[in-house]
Amino acid sequence: MSIREELAHTQLALTSAEQKIVQVLLADYPKSGLGTATRLARLAGVSDPTVMRLMIKLGYGKFSDFQSKLLEEVESRLHSPLLMMEAKRPANASEGTALGYYNSVAESLDRTRTQTPSQAYTRAVSMIIEAKGQVVLLGGRFSRHIASMLAGYLVQLRSGVRDIEQLSPSDFDVLIDMGKRDLLVVFDYRRYQADVVSFARQAHERGVGILLFTDPWLSPIAEFADQTMVAAIDADSPFDTLATPVAQIEAVLAHALGQHGASIRGRIEDIEAIRSANAVTLDGGDDAERAKSPGDRIPPPAALKIS
Repeated sequence: MSIREELAHTQLALTSAEQKIVQVLLADYPKSGLGTATRLARLAGVSDPTVMRLMIKLGYGKFSDFQSKLLEEVESRLHSPLLMMEAKRPANASEGTALGYYNSVAESLDRTRTQTPSQAYTRAVSMIIEAKGQVVLLGGRFSRHIASMLAGYLVQLRSGVRDIEQLSPSDFDVLIDMGKRDLLVVFDYRRYQADVVSFARQAHERGVGILLFTDPWLSPIAEFADQTMVAAIDADSPFDTLATPVAQIEAVLAHALGQHGASIRGRIEDIEAIRSANAVTLDGGDDAERAKSPGDRIPPPAALKIS
C-alpha cells in the first residue's frame, strides 16, 4: 500500500490534530511531506510532538523513516524505461528472459487480484452503467490503447460511449459539453501525463464523475477521482506491463455482465443481428465457407453479390 492510500484509508483512531496533518499531507502530496517535521506542523497548525505521535501511530520510528519511504515512492513514480533498463533485470536468468518476464507479470496479476476488493468493481460498474449522459474514455501514450479496448466493449453494453483516443489540444473542447450527468473513465500510469491529468481535473471541476485506472503509486487524478482502480504493473522489463490493466478492465466487464446481464442482453442481441445482416463476422456455416481460399469457397449469397 502506498503512503497516500495508507493516509486516505487508515482505520486508526486519530485525534483532530492528527487528522489535520493527514489532510495537509494529502492536499499537497507528496510535496508537503518532504520538508521538515516543524514545517509540516506549522502547515497543519499543530505542534511538533503531534507530528511525531502521528508518525509512530502510522508505524514509523521517526519522521525520517516516513520521508525515506515517501522518497522511494517519488523515485518509483518518475522512473523512465531508460532508468529501469539497469534496475530491472530478470530475477532468474536460468529460466530465460521470456519465462522470467511471464512469471513477473503473473505475480503482478495476482497482486492486482488480491488487493482490489469486489466492492470496487461493483462501484465502477455502477458508475459506467448508470451514467445518465455520455461515458468518455481517455488514456495516455500507451494506456490510451486500453481505453479504446474498453470503449469497444462498452458500446455493446450501453449507448453514449465516446473514445477520445490520442488527446490533442482541440480535444479539450469536448469539456464544454460535459457535466454532472457524464462520466470520464481515465487511464493514467506512472510517468503520469500532464495533459491527461489536466483534462481530468477540468472535467471534475465541471461536475463530471471520474473513474480512474492507475498504478499503486497513484496518478495525481486520484486526489479527486470518485473511484480509483489500482493495478500492479511491475514486470522484469524496462517497460511496465499493460497485461494487468487489460485483465482488470476485462474483470470489470465480467462483473458488469454478472450484475446487469439481463438488462444488457437485448442490446447485445440487436448488435449481433446488425452484424449478421451485414456479414461483419464469420460465425460458421456459409460464413466459414466464404473465408476459404478463392478457389475453394462457394459463391456468396445473391444479396451480397456486387452488380
